[in-house]
Amino acid sequence: MNSILQNEKKCYVCGTVCCLEGHHIFFGTANRKKSEKHGLKVWLCRKHHTGSSIAVHHNQGLDLMLKRKAQEHFEAHCGSREDFRREFGKSYLE
Repeated sequence: MNSILQNEKKCYVCGTVCCLEGHHIFFGTANRKKSEKHGLKVWLCRKHHTGSSIAVHHNQGLDLMLKRKAQEHFEAHCGSREDFRREFGKSYLE
């Protein structure tokens, strides 16, 4: 998995290397492809991906945190806030 947010294969949240799953920060049919294109993906352990109430797919706060981190990195390395809005439909930093 190519990620612009991670160099190591470990959970982005807790750092474990067990039971890892790839997570597209922006998901859904169109946004999943855009996440792939820009490397906006992270490794998450099962607990932080889908396996608990604190998992990104069940926890709006964790989901928003990852989206904001991804947007910050996009703006620092790939394009402007307007470029991000054009690509993903909205800004998560405002």
